[in-house]
Amino acid sequence: MTRAKPEDDEYWNSSKFKAFTFDDEDDEFSQLKESKRAVNSILVDEDEDEDDVERVSWSGEPVGSISWSVKETASSIRSGSEQSFPKIDTTPSLSKQGSGYSLSSLFKAKSKPVTEAFRKIQATYAPELRKPKSDGKDFVSDLSPEETVRRMQKGRPFSLEKFRSLQDKLLLLDEAVAVYDGNVITAVSQILFRELMARDVALRHYVHYLKEMGEQKLLLMHYKEHLNIKDEGRRRDFLKSCLSLPFSQDDATHVQDHYTLLERQIIIEASDKKADAEIFKKFPRKASILNMPIITTLYYSCFYHYGESEGTFSSPSNIRKTFRISEKQYILTALGARAKLKSWFDVDSLFNTKNWLGYTKKKSPIGFHRVVDILHKNSAPVQVLQEYVNLIDDPDLKLSGALKYKCHDVVINTYRDLKDRQQLIVYREKLERDSPEYRKIQELLNNVQIRWKN
Repeated sequence: MTRAKPEDDEYWNSSKFKAFTFDDEDDEFSQLKESKRAVNSILVDEDEDEDDVERVSWSGEPVGSISWSVKETASSIRSGSEQSFPKIDTTPSLSKQGSGYSLSSLFKAKSKPVTEAFRKIQATYAPELRKPKSDGKDFVSDLSPEETVRRMQKGRPFSLEKFRSLQDKLLLLDEAVAVYDGNVITAVSQILFRELMARDVALRHYVHYLKEMGEQKLLLMHYKEHLNIKDEGRRRDFLKSCLSLPFSQDDATHVQDHYTLLERQIIIEASDKKADAEIFKKFPRKASILNMPIITTLYYSCFYHYGESEGTFSSPSNIRKTFRISEKQYILTALGARAKLKSWFDVDSLFNTKNWLGYTKKKSPIGFHRVVDILHKNSAPVQVLQEYVNLIDDPDLKLSGALKYKCHDVVINTYRDLKDRQQLIVYREKLERDSPEYRKIQELLNNVQIRWKN
């Protein structure tokens, strides 16, 4: 019978890592997954689709949570970056040569006894049993990652020597993860840790990263306790106490925004509860503003407090500046609120800009085809729709919008500019005879100076 090489025995007896399974709540892998879930439950990733704003209305239905709103605006100052684990400063860790957290001490265990946990792994994967002769040739055969993992699960002899390239090692690790066997993953992971051991700077960075991750997890768990506090005053005080904790830079910004938002909402709520302005009588509030996300708070402000000076806490411009809300997000939110109130003058003011000569023109960071959609959803009159349809740059989008929302003048002028006589005739038949639009088309068709394409 072919026996394993001495190097293989040394390989399997040189690890200090303990075995784990996915059901073990104390293993590091589960802790990291739990930590990431905790972060996601507190700071949900924002979907930047513009359509999201259309779901914001003051109907009393909360959109997300106040914690989500903290993450929601932070993306505007960290555009494009994914929320992962907190960034850490690795500079101090590189100078700690004598750190007790060095992973090298976990691997260089030749002079130390093998742990009891790894004895179990060794007994599982290298049992002292007689093997059939057919097993001998398996050591010299070219086993695939699937076959290798399968032999490890069954306790049959195997070799990891053939997995030398990084791609081969990753394929083997993926296969080990796919079978959900913690002991197999532990064994396979060691061939990757060997690469880390050979790079001292990377090793110390990784150890420091794991240490920081543990601290950040505890801080996030503490921060999450605000969910259990029902009284808004006590919740605000709790968040204020969190400001002095050593969060990562990004998380510290989220906590600061959360505290500032809740403090401001408490002030606005106390004032609006006893407000007797006409808008509150015409459109009574359906819910409290407390614990609403930032964008919902901005919508509320644009609905009830539009036009207030920037010096007031409830002013839309103050909220936009304080929470670093992008121009695009602000325009979408304010447009939805003012269109809901049928305040078309305010809608116009959102897009009016002046050039250096003093001429006024309309400009939008979101595309006028989207502006038209929002206006139509809020039952804007045809004259208003027609004005904004005419501002769409793309000819195809302009024509489809005009047809969809029955902006007859835009459709007629577009076909005229395209010199498409046949389409004008077809469209004329859809109109009421003797209507102004019908007569306009008839005049164009009788105009001999137009050189039609068909």
